[in-house]
Amino acid sequence: MVKIEKIEELCKGDFVSLKKMYYTQDGESKNWEIAELFDSVAILIYNVDEGSFVLVKQFRPPVYLKNNDGYTYELCAGICDKDISLEQTAIEEIYEETGYKVESVVKINSFYTSVGSAGAKQTLFYAEVENKDRVNQGGGIDTEKIEVIHLSISEMEDFMYDESKVKTPGLLYAFEWWRNQAIEAMVEQAEI
Repeated sequence: MVKIEKIEELCKGDFVSLKKMYYTQDGESKNWEIAELFDSVAILIYNVDEGSFVLVKQFRPPVYLKNNDGYTYELCAGICDKDISLEQTAIEEIYEETGYKVESVVKINSFYTSVGSAGAKQTLFYAEVENKDRVNQGGGIDTEKIEVIHLSISEMEDFMYDESKVKTPGLLYAFEWWRNQAIEAMVEQAEI
């Protein structure tokens, strides 16, 4: 049994608000610091012409404080700060970050990230692209500096376990999802 006593705002930024929640859990008074974030979308993009995944590499200041490098390899992703569908947000992010123009995406799953500090919800999508779908170089908008990376299927396994390349759990989960889809397709083909 949990009862919220009060939520105190500690600091409000453009994209993150810090709060402190005072609550009672099973009769015991507790408190917890919370980083309130926007929910987000992330998209595993597969280029069928190249046989490669389309990832983004970008500088992340919090990671820099941990490893003095700060560059991460991620899925194309973005926050849900507009009054549009999750699918439309994903389509816009693909265009802005990678330069590919797509008409639709397929939902894989939704899950919560940073559950000890933020508990933001992320919805994961999948999109297939062809070379002809790339209408610009991508790179993000405003002050974003995003590098588009193509990772071949044959490089996926080594990349997943290379700890020198900072990756998000969502990227690893997406690769496992893709691998499971490929295995299921092979099994179905073998049964025909």
